[in-house]
Amino acid sequence: MTAQPEQRQPHKPRGGEASTMDAVRLRRVNRWQAQGLSGKLTDLYIDCREASAAEAYRSRSRLDFLNRLTGAIRRPGFAMVIAETDDLVGCAFGFPVRNDGFWWLGFDGALPQSIEQLTASGGVFAITSILVQPHAQDQDVARRLQERLLSDHQASLGATLVDRADHPTLAALRSWGWLDVGEVWRPAGPTMFRALVFPLGERTAARLTGLAREAWTRWPG
Repeated sequence: MTAQPEQRQPHKPRGGEASTMDAVRLRRVNRWQAQGLSGKLTDLYIDCREASAAEAYRSRSRLDFLNRLTGAIRRPGFAMVIAETDDLVGCAFGFPVRNDGFWWLGFDGALPQSIEQLTASGGVFAITSILVQPHAQDQDVARRLQERLLSDHQASLGATLVDRADHPTLAALRSWGWLDVGEVWRPAGPTMFRALVFPLGERTAARLTGLAREAWTRWPG
């Protein structure tokens, strides 16, 4: 499973127009509620795609997202947090990473000890998708969604895999606080994924100090 956060050019409120962030609320939903929201979630996904995309491409994207959402919902421990005002403006979802280290299978080189220890202790949660409506405060919404999803599961670290050729997604994640720590080979998907982590709390962030810089030197984008 891979995260695919979507981001367009920020919306600039017109004169007198209130920011949608003024009343954003976060709410956790269970797997059954997520199934019931699948239509709205897919609309949110499509709305976050490039407006100029061809209709055939948008249709394929809709089906791809629905398949990814359905697969995630079936995972043990699936969880989702949504951001809403009068409408749905964002969501993040995923599932706990098993402590057997299977998530990191195919990691290029030795897995950093700090990440290995956090995985073994059950402190890692895979965030497989983040969607945020484009507006001036989208970075703040994304951070709040990520942190709420991790804290609800008492996780110390978020983890995700992204196709290394998907530069817009990588740029969005990095702007939202994710650290690039290496590459993972997954035969069932693209040849290589970038592995990124999102530390929750100062202690976890301190344990990961230097990893992002080291990974960037070893695996240039």
